[in-house]
Amino acid sequence: MKDMSKYNPATIAVHGGYDIEPTTRSANVPLYQTSAYHYDSTEQAASLFELNEFGNIYSRLQNPTCDIFEKRVALLEGGVAAVSFSSGMAAITGVIQNLCQKGDNIVSSASLYGGTATLFAHTISKWGIEARFVDAQDPNNFAAKIDENTKIVYIETIGNPKNDVLEYEKIAEIAHKAGVVVVCDNTVASPILFNPIKYGADIVVHSCTKMIDGHGSSVGGIVVDSGKFDWASGKYDCMTAADESYHGIKFYEKFGSIAFAVKLRVSVLRDTGGCLSPFNAFMFLHGLTTLPLRAIKHSENALELAKFLEAHPAVSWVNYPGLKSHPNYDLAEKYLTKGKGGILGFGIKGGKVAGEKFINSVELASHITNLLDARTMVVHPATTTHQQLSDAEKNATGVSDDFIRVSVGIEDIDDLKADFDNALAKAKA
Repeated sequence: MKDMSKYNPATIAVHGGYDIEPTTRSANVPLYQTSAYHYDSTEQAASLFELNEFGNIYSRLQNPTCDIFEKRVALLEGGVAAVSFSSGMAAITGVIQNLCQKGDNIVSSASLYGGTATLFAHTISKWGIEARFVDAQDPNNFAAKIDENTKIVYIETIGNPKNDVLEYEKIAEIAHKAGVVVVCDNTVASPILFNPIKYGADIVVHSCTKMIDGHGSSVGGIVVDSGKFDWASGKYDCMTAADESYHGIKFYEKFGSIAFAVKLRVSVLRDTGGCLSPFNAFMFLHGLTTLPLRAIKHSENALELAKFLEAHPAVSWVNYPGLKSHPNYDLAEKYLTKGKGGILGFGIKGGKVAGEKFINSVELASHITNLLDARTMVVHPATTTHQQLSDAEKNATGVSDDFIRVSVGIEDIDDLKADFDNALAKAKA
């Protein structure tokens, strides 16, 4: 395979991970819609199952289309390997299952996507794993909650929907001083706007359903392994101790820098089955080709719409890190130099009732809970995406009754402004 690491992201997004398929010479990545594969011999089959060689065993573990997609995203993020999943939530859950066991804890930013917040606050506790939430604006809050049983420090690049930007390097420094892995959800920024691994993250997760797909057509997730964490530090027996399900294999000893990704694939995917379908990987590969263009356009439109709303008499506040009024504006300028993402939030005068009228009055924007596909979408998080959370949990994630979340698409910005202006007038009336 040709070395793609020397190329820039826009080139990798089109070509990364794919050498011309030798049989058909297909220009596009082929869709390998198969569940199983032929083995060359019984000896080769045994070698594959013993992890003595890499290859295709069964599509729950590995598929050629998924493999190319994984390699392309790993290249974009600057990682050594990636593992794809059936959804973003499956990817996050897989990371926890790969590293944590009963009695462990994770220390997480309180500003999270609603599904992640619910997983951490309610579901993993049933497995005996504790989630400790902190205000991530002060990195020292992580240090106060980390102890000998902490296995993960978890953050989002741009908090969804709070839109907070963090001091990533300081958080990573604190975690690494305690010997703890940093996991970063980079869904909102995408690898085009930000690369968490450059600033200390060890594991990166994405909901591919959002920016990577870009068209609202497919559901999937992916985990990227940086290959930089020292699993032999003594804190992660899961990576260094003998694994009896593979006749005593020691993953870090055998696989080195790709140990986390290998274990995630051959243990978690093998046992839980949350694999990405080849067809969705095929769709995501097409999405990646235009990601560098879309990521910039989303950000440009979001900034223009944020400025428009900030000056609108029916709006009480606007939350977008590209605005000078945002408390993390300086951090956004430092880390998000190519764009501040496509999500903004605003408070509508008149609270929940006015918000409902606004959402019911937009004509161009869609009332959809997805994020960051090509169209503009509006939603009321307090009654939808974050509805299951307590009032305290909603406040921690930045969700109030007057809050409307906007995923800004790539339409003409003048059309978007006109649509919002018309809906705000109807909401006020």
